[in-house]
Amino acid sequence: MKANQVKQLNFSGAYIDGKYVENVENYPINSRTITVNPEETDAYLSETNTSIIPAFSSTILKDTTVQKAKSLLLLEVVESKNIGKIVFEPGWDLLGNLINFPKDVPLWKSPQDEAGILEVDPYFMARQSSTPHQPEKFSVKVNLWYAPSGTDCAIHNQHDFLELHTQVLGQGRMQKFKEEDFDTLYEDLLMTEGYTQIVPFCEVHENQHYTYPWHQYYSDTDCIWMAIEYHPIKRSN
Repeated sequence: MKANQVKQLNFSGAYIDGKYVENVENYPINSRTITVNPEETDAYLSETNTSIIPAFSSTILKDTTVQKAKSLLLLEVVESKNIGKIVFEPGWDLLGNLINFPKDVPLWKSPQDEAGILEVDPYFMARQSSTPHQPEKFSVKVNLWYAPSGTDCAIHNQHDFLELHTQVLGQGRMQKFKEEDFDTLYEDLLMTEGYTQIVPFCEVHENQHYTYPWHQYYSDTDCIWMAIEYHPIKRSN
């Protein structure tokens, strides 16, 4: 594969530009860009002092060069004025119009795009193993979400994939609960601009099965965040 294969993500528009770059070598980052490393290996910057983006994490870069990475997800906020109007861009919709979900919850979803196919060890990703040794193939799908301040985005515990989240704008929280009850909150993970939830909330089991605690996203301010979903590619018998 040639170096720096760039794919424009389908939710890109007037407010946020999203890219997926594979086989990264000496890739320049000029404007302020949230840079996500979705791989289980570190990414490296071309700077005098060693600087890395650890596996499954992110940072905000500007006026620098990524020396090497297997792949990156890049998000640039190109226009912040009246950014709430992003929900009127093509493909965005209220979640309640897309699935069986309360329509009075102001949670908006962008189009979803398959960034690429990655190989990661899900046990290492979930920190059930200290070193990667069982790589599996995943289709990595990404989309943006928008919710105004003070939105509970619904407690749930079912996913058939591994998921991480990256905060793009505003401040929110990933929350865990003992039960499907707001009064049973036991963990509040603060999400601020440029931060990625490094470890998925799930436990990994055999046969590509994952169990999640009751959890939700909560928006302290008007928020935009990105979901990164690792969908297992079924093994052939």
